[in-house]
Amino acid sequence: MKIVRKIAAAGGANRASPWKVLVVDDEPDIRQLTALNLRGFEFATRKLQLIEAGSAAEARERLREHPDIALALVDVVMETDDAGLRLVEYIRRELGNDMMRLVIRTGQPGVAPERYVIENFDIDDYKDKTELTAQRLYTSVRSALKGYRDLQTIELNRQGLSRILAVTPQLYNLRHDNLEEYFEGVLMQLIGICRLGHSGMLYTIDGMVMTVDGQEIRIRAGAGELQDGHASAQRRHEIAELCSEVVMGNQEAAGLRTGSVVVPLAVKNEVFGFVYLEADEALSQADRELIQILANQCAAGLDNFRLHHSLEESYDQAVDMLGEVAEYKDTATGMHIRRIQELTHLLALELGASEAEAEVYGKASRLHDIGKVGIPDSVLRKPGKLTPEEYEVIKQHSSIGDNILKYSPSLAVARVVARSHHERWNGNGYPDKLAGDDIPYVARLVSVVDVFDALVSARPYKGPWQAEEAAREIERGAGTLFDPRVAQAFLALYRRGALDAQIAAAAAAPPEAPADD
Repeated sequence: MKIVRKIAAAGGANRASPWKVLVVDDEPDIRQLTALNLRGFEFATRKLQLIEAGSAAEARERLREHPDIALALVDVVMETDDAGLRLVEYIRRELGNDMMRLVIRTGQPGVAPERYVIENFDIDDYKDKTELTAQRLYTSVRSALKGYRDLQTIELNRQGLSRILAVTPQLYNLRHDNLEEYFEGVLMQLIGICRLGHSGMLYTIDGMVMTVDGQEIRIRAGAGELQDGHASAQRRHEIAELCSEVVMGNQEAAGLRTGSVVVPLAVKNEVFGFVYLEADEALSQADRELIQILANQCAAGLDNFRLHHSLEESYDQAVDMLGEVAEYKDTATGMHIRRIQELTHLLALELGASEAEAEVYGKASRLHDIGKVGIPDSVLRKPGKLTPEEYEVIKQHSSIGDNILKYSPSLAVARVVARSHHERWNGNGYPDKLAGDDIPYVARLVSVVDVFDALVSARPYKGPWQAEEAAREIERGAGTLFDPRVAQAFLALYRRGALDAQIAAAAAAPPEAPADD
């Protein structure tokens, strides 16, 4: 109960904004009588706010001041015989306001005949002042406001649906690095939907998005007074706990602010989290329905993200396991493939790849030598230099790697690397004698880093080269062995010292198996 009082005290009473009605008439008595007849009027728990104008020109000023007028009662004959009709045209055509209800009231029906006005002007009703009793005025105003409210609801739903359709693609394109921004965007979309149906009135909506992982509730985003730094950590925590009780425990929201909304983020009865919103005004049923639709879309997006993340983890695990296979065959290979991954990732970024692309290339490079599992130990682990016949045997690892990886579409990039990383720019590589741009791009990257790492690493038949000597070898091979653009990018990394950690690791590693370069 202590929490309930604290939360309830934080909110104020809900206030329903009045319907704004513009009364345009050059006779003060008519305006006064209208106000008298509509005294105490109320529709849908909302009272009236009458706004008076003594001419069409003055009415234009009032319209600029109050763009959310629901109904205008307009006299025809004022400063000119058709001033009221011109005002109607101004509202519909120049302002583009199709929502406002318009009722023509005239004391001179002969000047603007009813049939002519109804056929030629976009109005909702036509009344002769002499016939407009208090009861008929009440009926006319109520009917007009009902029409305005219904049009508002339709427009709210239309705009809300448009907003949902616009944001939905974003919900299925999530990454780890923008997840927090995603939650902030979800909250802003929800708040935007709520504001659509309130005629542009200024009022505040505060909110939070929370996720649930087991017993842990994590606040992902906040808006308004519930932003981190605005609201106290204690209040944010109390709201999170109460929301959890409402969603997870199916309890009444007795401790939350009157008029607040708690919406679960769930897919197939599995709750990922929840959204909490509170406003100065009670949210309409249309608001709540649109909030639920978007919340469902958000939950589906989160579920998609989780599934995608799981698939990524499975892919990484598959790569790691295959890498372990190669490492089991040759224990030194494990350190080598990790360095190759790091070098390929850095080189891809240097050449303009995105972080996501560079990550894919780096992971794929780890399997460049997977085919060595099919090479006899007598050749793979030979302590001395290979004979020409033995070299032909070890060259088969490219084709073997291709065959190993061909059954998995998710390893398609790795398959390309495994087969083509020994192709050479001049066409003298293997296994396919590809040349120039015919060599797959990612294989061209791995080709450079693989040779460099082999040179700066110890082998049973040689010590590690000095990094500068290895760099000159890469430079000499540019345009013959290696893609010259790729080679120059690699050398730029080397000269900036960006490869120092990998070079030091290679120099410190124990001698690896014979190179096939």
